[in-house]
Amino acid sequence: MANPKRRHSKSRTNMRRSNWRIKSLNVVKCSNCGEPNISHRVCSECGYYNGKKVMGDKA
Repeated sequence: MANPKRRHSKSRTNMRRSNWRIKSLNVVKCSNCGEPNISHRVCSECGYYNGKKVMGDKA
């Protein structure tokens, strides 16, 4: 297998790792209750998704 002849500099290593960050979530308002919610997910407060009730009431 091929092996590197020289070590990578700290700068080059850090530039490569610059995309390792955690991406922020896309938060939108629920169309039914207005609570903040992650997009393309069922609302945890009211149970609606895309204007339709998809989850029952919490027990």
